Amino acid sequence: MEIAKDKWKKPILELIGNSKEPVGSWYIVNNFKKNGIEVSSATVGRELNELETLGYVEKIGFKGRLITPLGKKIIEDANTTLELDYYKNSLESLLSSHVLENFIMVLEARSAIERQTARLAAERITDEELAELKRCYANQQMHSSDRQSIAKDDIAFHSCIAKASKNKALVSLYMMLSTMGQQSELFEQLRHRVGDNYRTYHLSILEAIEKHNPDQAEESMMDHLQKLTHDVNQYWNEYMRKRKDGDGV
Repeated sequence: MEIAKDKWKKPILELIGNSKEPVGSWYIVNNFKKNGIEVSSATVGRELNELETLGYVEKIGFKGRLITPLGKKIIEDANTTLELDYYKNSLESLLSSHVLENFIMVLEARSAIERQTARLAAERITDEELAELKRCYANQQMHSSDRQSIAKDDIAFHSCIAKASKNKALVSLYMMLSTMGQQSELFEQLRHRVGDNYRTYHLSILEAIEKHNPDQAEESMMDHLQKLTHDVNQYWNEYMRKRKDGDGV
């Protein structure tokens, strides 16, 4: 059960988790009251029963309840979810902007993350994951030849590498960037404007990972992202020049 945004379950579970002794409903009611939060003992009682049913707390006779190992893990997961939501919302405000300068910051973040995912993927990728990465590349080739959008193919390719790294933190960080979609749509525009669809860079990355060569995989990924950064700057300069010409500056 997701408790990260639940009004009562997470704060109640945290109160119990912070206590070394079993606690009852009145202890929780009084703690909430100290923080200016009014809640009835009946409401707390119902929440405690639900938490016990879920296995997050256990009853210790008439003394009250203690948090279980599962309850501790649920709190950790909930805090992680809230933290990721915070950064995702911050990134969303960044990525929804149409000012191209912001994409330089996105690419800097991607460079820090993806040089490592490429390196780890070269070391840890399984045969099944390698086959999936090749399918992603083949789809990009096919859609590009048919002059279709490759934005989703781009995300799929980089996501596959991130997952193959077997590092959940890096996967989460990359997915926060990629799922916004805005940056790939920008790169789609760049592809048409600067005449490079980045397939050669993806092929270099794929070949390095297939050879299980982490140094080459990292270098190929950095070459790819540096090219993207160069093209963003080129596109930005072109955009600003046209805007000045249009304003008669």
